[in-house]
Amino acid sequence: MKRNVGGLDRGLRIVVGLVLIALAATGTVGWWGWIGVVPLLTGLVGGCPAYSLLGVNTCPMRKSE
Repeated sequence: MKRNVGGLDRGLRIVVGLVLIALAATGTVGWWGWIGVVPLLTGLVGGCPAYSLLGVNTCPMRKSE
C-alpha cells in the first residue's frame, strides 16, 4: 500500500487508536472502543484505504535528489 498519511496525521491516529483501545480494555466504553484498532493500524502502516478512495494524501512530497 502506498503511503498517504503524513506525520501529524499518523501521530494523531496512533494516539486516538491507543486511547480507544485502552478505554475499551478497561471497560470505560463499550465494545465499540475496539474500533481504535483501525486508526492505530493505519497510523503505524502509514497508509489509509479510505484516503486512497477519496484521493487524499497528507504525506509530504519527497524532493527528487
